[in-house]
Order: sequence, then structure tokens, then C-alpha cells
Amino acid sequence: CEKETSNYGKDPYEYHFVPMVRYAKILAKDRNADEEIVEISGWLHDIGSIIHGRKDHHITGSKIAENKLKELNYPEEKIELIKKCIKNHRGSRDDYRETTEEQIVAEADAMSNFDNISGIFKASFIHENKTQGEAKEAVKKKLQNKYKQLSEESKKIIKPKYDAAMLLLK
Repeated sequence: CEKETSNYGKDPYEYHFVPMVRYAKILAKDRNADEEIVEISGWLHDIGSIIHGRKDHHITGSKIAENKLKELNYPEEKIELIKKCIKNHRGSRDDYRETTEEQIVAEADAMSNFDNISGIFKASFIHENKTQGEAKEAVKKKLQNKYKQLSEESKKIIKPKYDAAMLLLK
């Protein structure tokens, strides 16, 4: 995120990755999932977007993660699990998630949006060129969609933030 080549600057690290990984670790503990796989996947899940842009970032990110982890002599079987988590993390895609770790990464990614509402507005204004009214509706719709993607367990965690956001965006 700090490199000049980053598409979004430093903001994603603090406002997306940090809360996303925090949620992923909470869910991994609660669901007895592999915390190491979940945490590494969380840090790397959007690397394709940071380097190449949002289009197909789940695919580009999976390849980048694979190359970097191989370079670090990380175990091949764990690399494959991380690649699956990255490939299947996007809530906007109806990907089949066969492991608990894949589901956790996808849910934590969605949950992090509730810690970064200002960033969603920023994207609406700067990257999507929306008016204030359009941005308000787009942010509300995005948060509603993210909430729908969550398991009941994750909804319980995020519900106070969801309710507050819906009240403010009413």
C-alpha cells in the first residue's frame, strides 16, 4: 500500500486490511479454523486490487500470493488453501466456498466495510463520480448487501454498526 504503484495509496492498509484481519481472526477462533491460513489470506486477499486494479483482483491476487509465498518457501499445501481463500473472497461473486477458512475470509471482508464507511463514500465520490445523494444511496445499498452476505454469527457481531449506519443513511 505504501508503494507509489499502489492504486489506492496507504488508506486500504489501515481502513480495510487491519479491521478485516481482526474480524477474520475472531471468526477463526470461534469456528476452530486454521488461524494462520485465515490471517495470511486476510492480509493478501486484495493484493491484486492494490497492484492491478479491482477487475479480476481475486484471480490476480491469488497468483501474486502464490508467487510471493513460494519465494518465501511457504508450504505448498498451505499456499493452495490461501489461494482458494483469495479466489473466493468476493461477496459480489457467488463462488462456492468449500472450507471454513474461505467463508471466514469472505465474511471478514464484508464485515470490514462497517468500519470504513468514510472509505466507501470516498470511493463513491472520487472513483465513481457520484453526487452526494447518489453516494448516500450507493453506500446504503452496499452495506445492506454486505450484511446479507453474512452468517447469523457474523451478523450478531456487526449488527450494532449495521443498525447505526442504516439510521444515519435513512
